[in-house]
Amino acid sequence: MSKALVVVESPAKAKTIEKFLGKNYIVKASMGHLRDLPKSQFGVDLEHDFAPKYINIRGKGDIIKALKEAAKNADKVYLASDPDREGEAIAWHLAYLLNISPEENCRIEFNEITKPAIQAAVKKPRHINFERVDAQQARRLLDRIVGYQLSPLLWRKVKKGLSAGRVQSVTVRMICDREKEIKAFIPEEYWSIAAKLREKAKAPLFEAQLQSFQNEKIKVANQTQAEATQRDLEAAEYIVRDVKRRQRTRHPAAPFTTSSLQQDASRKLGFTSRRTMMVAQQLYEGLEIGGGGAVGLITYMRTDSTRIAESAQADARNFVIGKYGSDYVPAKPPVYAQKKSAQDAHEAIRPTTLDLPPEKVEKYLSKEQWKLYSLIWDRFIASQMASAIYDTLTIDIQAGDYGLRANGSKLKFPGFMVLYTESKEDKDKEEKDTTLPDLEIGQPLKLQKVDLKQHFTEPPPRYTEASLVKILEEKGIGRPSTYAPIIETILARGYVVRAEKKFEPTELGFIVVDLLKQYFENIVDVEFTASMEGRLDAIAEGQGSRIELLRDFYKPFADDLAHAEEEIGHVELPVEVSDVQCEKCGRFMVIKQGRYGKFLACPGFPECRNAKPIVKEIGAQCPKCGGNVLERRTKRGRIFYGCQKYPDCDFMTWDEPLKENCQVCGAFMVRHSLKNHNFIIQCSNEACTTREKKSEDTAAPAKPKKAAKKAGAGSKTKALAKTKTRTPKVSAKATS
Repeated sequence: MSKALVVVESPAKAKTIEKFLGKNYIVKASMGHLRDLPKSQFGVDLEHDFAPKYINIRGKGDIIKALKEAAKNADKVYLASDPDREGEAIAWHLAYLLNISPEENCRIEFNEITKPAIQAAVKKPRHINFERVDAQQARRLLDRIVGYQLSPLLWRKVKKGLSAGRVQSVTVRMICDREKEIKAFIPEEYWSIAAKLREKAKAPLFEAQLQSFQNEKIKVANQTQAEATQRDLEAAEYIVRDVKRRQRTRHPAAPFTTSSLQQDASRKLGFTSRRTMMVAQQLYEGLEIGGGGAVGLITYMRTDSTRIAESAQADARNFVIGKYGSDYVPAKPPVYAQKKSAQDAHEAIRPTTLDLPPEKVEKYLSKEQWKLYSLIWDRFIASQMASAIYDTLTIDIQAGDYGLRANGSKLKFPGFMVLYTESKEDKDKEEKDTTLPDLEIGQPLKLQKVDLKQHFTEPPPRYTEASLVKILEEKGIGRPSTYAPIIETILARGYVVRAEKKFEPTELGFIVVDLLKQYFENIVDVEFTASMEGRLDAIAEGQGSRIELLRDFYKPFADDLAHAEEEIGHVELPVEVSDVQCEKCGRFMVIKQGRYGKFLACPGFPECRNAKPIVKEIGAQCPKCGGNVLERRTKRGRIFYGCQKYPDCDFMTWDEPLKENCQVCGAFMVRHSLKNHNFIIQCSNEACTTREKKSEDTAAPAKPKKAAKKAGAGSKTKALAKTKTRTPKVSAKATS
């Protein structure tokens, strides 16, 4: 009996799919692209409408040979690369290599790797979508033109090893612009004033914030104004002017798209975008679950759509009713708004089946896989649940010419919040129940005290991985599937560093961006880059021309390139000389910027290759040996604290040292973070049991007990009480 050949991209996917299709199908993996532009040549014919020169990728010869042999012996060939533009281009290249007409019905695609989806896909093959291929080629050629013509200019004028890119350069500019905003920011003073009130003697106190003076919004700018207002309020009589009772609804977040998954995984799990996409790929392609073989656990993870299949919504509603009750599902399945630029080619990211909840598959998954699968599961189920309902109470109070307001809220019905709440940038800004007394209009109140607090406006924060991904998506820069490699590239080139989980531009980053802004304005212009992304989308939809786009881009770019080559002289990078002498040659070492931050290097390179980390003392003594404790970094750039006498003394800790010392043993205290923004102040001495539990201003609502137990929450404090091990496992290489 003749067999059909199915060509996918990865061996893991091939293994999963072969199980679903049976003995009449052979499934082979192409291992990604097999043809591409040459690395050693430009590969774009500028004189003939930007015709690309594709060659077989070096090292892929054996794979190509095996696929040709399998295709020759097959009755039918199906090209099943990923269901996106990149996958469409891979299928197009495969068709060329295997001598298949791209107009033949040879292309199959699926959004999830499950038996029904795979079997349905092979019954509905189609021809290759040339519009998608054209859009991918246009993007590839644009990136090649910029990378292979602009990067060498930077090598000659600034420094070898640099690169410029159509999307990466805009990203670096945004980080540099934010840093300039921060440095130029001038804080402004302001004061908040609150009155502590009660309805009668010995009744519970409640707080009302100052809002207005003579019915106009009030701004207290300095201490003199604050103290004058305080005196007026202390002399005033307080009367309830208005009481408003309302219900407020909080809706669940939409199921994950690629971008929102990267953002939430960064905030909740501490994953980088690259790590998130790598683990999501594993969950999509299939993992061994028990004796049943490999199973794809989630739908395709490169998507900008929030759409969910009706069958999946029905399954989710039944699941919620069974676990939480019928009150926890809305009257109709929710429909979430799409962005204007959303391609909506695939569903949102969701579990492929609800028969495999996280607790059932935990023992088969790695820790990272289970964490990300649990996050996707919770977000999807919560997105199909009923909204949370709050009872809110607003009390407006008159105190002479001043108006104050007290706000109270109480969670009446948790809805989706029993399972999941969307994370915020710095910390979950979840509402805590605030109880106010049951007051009536005209009721007098008694003043206990007036509190004054001084504040200063703060500059915009540096971008974290989550906020950078969010702003790139909002501005229409690149595509969510490209964010991970973009971030990795700008870190690798030394344009930015990651400090305390935030991106900080380096001197090199500023120099390169300023150079590009002066001579290649379009390359680092946010609106230009976003409009180019829109034109690529139009090509994919059959509404634009690849050649026309490349012509429009290249003419002004070539003119800018010729002008820059003539005008720019050699750019001298500033050198910061330290007071540390090289122990090998005696020169004073210079401070250089590497991928993971600054380090000391000998200026005699390459004759002298001595380099070492910058030592930063924190003013504390090691609780083990009495040596100085230093701030150090791991190879990945994460800060930890270790003894100067390492490796003779192995004291290390991730925890942030504090100025105060332990009153019991005299060692320095540290701040140990827990989940939900709680933390413990504890002694750095492992032999000392001094510790004090603290709590931040806000905390996220607790998950149900079963979920919390699975995640390790609730047992962490007990574990800390039992063990005194608080040191990171860091190799000797990492400390140097």
